[in-house]
Amino acid sequence: MICKFGRVALLLAFCFTFSPRLNAAGTPAAGVGATDSTFSQLKPAPEAGKIAFVTAYMLENLEYMQHEFDPMISARVFDAYLNALDPQHLHFLQSDLNEFAGYRTNLARMTMQETGVADTRPAYEIFYRYMDRLRQHAAYVDELLKTEKFNFTANDRVLLNRHDSPYPKDLDAAKLIWRQRLRYEYLMEKISRETLKTNALAVTFKLEKLDGTNVVGATNQVVEKSGPPKTIQEEIVETLGKNYRRTIKMFQENDTYDILNRYLESFARAYDPHSDYQGKDEYDDFAMQMNLSLTGIGAVLKSEDGYCKIDDLMDGPAKTSHQIHANDRIVAVAQSNQPPVEIVEMPLTKAVRLIRGPKGTEVRLTIIPAGAPDSVRQIVILTRDEIKLENSEAKGKIFDVPGPKDTTTRLGLIDLPSFYATIDSTANPTPRSTTADVAQLLKKFRKENVSGVILDLRRNGGGSLEEAIRLAGLFIKEGPVVQIKRAGPKGGIEVLEDTDPSVAYDGPLIVLTSKFSASASEIVAGALQDYGRALIVGDTSTFGKGTAQQIYYLSRLPTFSDSTHDPGTLKLTNSKFYRASGASTENKGVLADIALPSLWSDSPEIGETALDNHFEYDTIKSSHYDKVDMVQAEMPELLRRSIQRTATNKEFAYLREDIERIHKQHEDKTVSLNEKEQLADRARIIAEHQQREKERAAMKLDQPKVYDLTVAQANEPGLPPPAKPTNEVSTAEGNLDPLTEAAPSGRDELTEALSAESLHAEAAGLQEAKSILLDYIALLKDRTNKTATPMLAK
Repeated sequence: MICKFGRVALLLAFCFTFSPRLNAAGTPAAGVGATDSTFSQLKPAPEAGKIAFVTAYMLENLEYMQHEFDPMISARVFDAYLNALDPQHLHFLQSDLNEFAGYRTNLARMTMQETGVADTRPAYEIFYRYMDRLRQHAAYVDELLKTEKFNFTANDRVLLNRHDSPYPKDLDAAKLIWRQRLRYEYLMEKISRETLKTNALAVTFKLEKLDGTNVVGATNQVVEKSGPPKTIQEEIVETLGKNYRRTIKMFQENDTYDILNRYLESFARAYDPHSDYQGKDEYDDFAMQMNLSLTGIGAVLKSEDGYCKIDDLMDGPAKTSHQIHANDRIVAVAQSNQPPVEIVEMPLTKAVRLIRGPKGTEVRLTIIPAGAPDSVRQIVILTRDEIKLENSEAKGKIFDVPGPKDTTTRLGLIDLPSFYATIDSTANPTPRSTTADVAQLLKKFRKENVSGVILDLRRNGGGSLEEAIRLAGLFIKEGPVVQIKRAGPKGGIEVLEDTDPSVAYDGPLIVLTSKFSASASEIVAGALQDYGRALIVGDTSTFGKGTAQQIYYLSRLPTFSDSTHDPGTLKLTNSKFYRASGASTENKGVLADIALPSLWSDSPEIGETALDNHFEYDTIKSSHYDKVDMVQAEMPELLRRSIQRTATNKEFAYLREDIERIHKQHEDKTVSLNEKEQLADRARIIAEHQQREKERAAMKLDQPKVYDLTVAQANEPGLPPPAKPTNEVSTAEGNLDPLTEAAPSGRDELTEALSAESLHAEAAGLQEAKSILLDYIALLKDRTNKTATPMLAK
């Protein structure tokens, strides 16, 4: 989340009070942790020391805890950097940790030098040791792929998540771990390829039976493109070898600033989980999401087999050229009349940054058209333009829900993926505002006589603090929305209020939340719950992020006035926020008034408590606000009805089965390497999904008319044509091939089944929220009728 309050003042204060903290304690000897390959490729960036020093100084003085960069923080940085490189504890050995132990509590001394220039050698020495181990891992895998007889009849198991496990004792111990992981990867590839081949043959057989034609060619497209067919074993060996070589290539392409960026991210994360250092590219990506726009060609890209592949086209130059299509592969990128740069095997993030660029500039793409042989090349020249990220903006739906006696109740839904706001208005002359967009949708709802509204924040991870305050104000009159406690032991508390007395919508309101609703989402949900303005429905609690961050542009500091390289930005946690009632959302999140069964509610891997160095939950004094309390009187009855529905609803019965299966997997923590056991588990899940789909198809549900609304359509008269009718619970339409009742060839059945069930669970949550809202509307109407003053007869 971004907090802009006081940004200029803080920046100015920093500029005029900058002075290094003297350090007379010395640093570790120059040779600590050194290896023969330490500086064989890259040395510290020219300004690395200065950037690292300023980053550490600002963390000490401006981060919420204002904690000295001392040996404790040094140890956290050391651990965070190792984990950033090797999160699964697969590569670094205990001997490496022993060799680098001198850095563990001395990084503070090496960083806070009296010269104002930090010693950043540890970042590079540790990185190259990691590269050494990665190469050893890849070489060992290559050897095993040539010599190992892969057999999966035993009952051994592998621990996949080793994040909390110790690092391997020595190289022999590491090889045992590497071998088991390779066996798991091999088994998964084997099962996947064999089932895909079986699916392809099934499709061929079914089609031949249907029309008598020979469609063997369709199978060949799936199994083999051209040339002599490879065995499945040969395909697996080739794929796994490529994967490991691609990983090495990705790390080898890190430049000196990439290494520095990762190191400084560890500085920030040593203080708290949401402070961050961002290099220029990372910040540009962040700003793009907040602005909901970028300049480029308008293509959604994905990485597949080392190629940068067109996944989808948005409205933009690529689409209007009619020369770029889905599944085309981009193999080279040239800037205007510059020579092309090959991007095969290049990390996708770097390829994307070559393709993006300023509006009005030219880019030349060398592509392999979809379906063409690798030898075919085509050059497409495009002029970059502004691309609107409309998929991330607020969207609306209107449901005409049928009721008894031919009645219809009209409900509105606002799907809000994030709290976006234009960061730099000079570069973005058309500002974007979450609140303005939602207000337009609410205005449309009023015109269309909507009786109740659901605000869906289930996938909303936060964003602009100001937008969260303003958006809450759409539903309440004036009053405090959130309290902010500033950084440091003497940090004061500021109450941030909605000062606009107007209300955009005052009717029945449900806020739909999940364990993924975080930060700004929790501010809005918490405020509307405190005021009694909305009913919170969803997972047991939200994510639990109760802190706000502020962005500092290092390039604006006098220290970097003559810099030739953008020194990046710091996103620092500078405050902790509390609800109007005084409760923090840190760790606990916002508790649901009506909790629904969920795959994620009890997951120990999701939420603030799963993050290192998070703050503790606490409370402060409640601010004064006038509670509306539109929900308390109806709450017991709404809860009773919801519990009754979810207890008998088939979708929630399916969901409880899946929850139990996932809980067992979490408790076990290991995965079987027995092929028969894996196939049996796989077959059971797929069969369960297929049986559920048949039962769903047999259900006869009243289908509401659904009108999809963009922000632009909200300004137009009337409603667009209703969406195509579907079984509303089945949002995963099209997952099964209608001929074979299996996943289409080329797609993994298990992945499709799990994805479909996840979508069904999400749809079931929305369906129950609508049922609760219908009850809520009816109960409010009954209460109004009972309390109305009776008319006197004349």
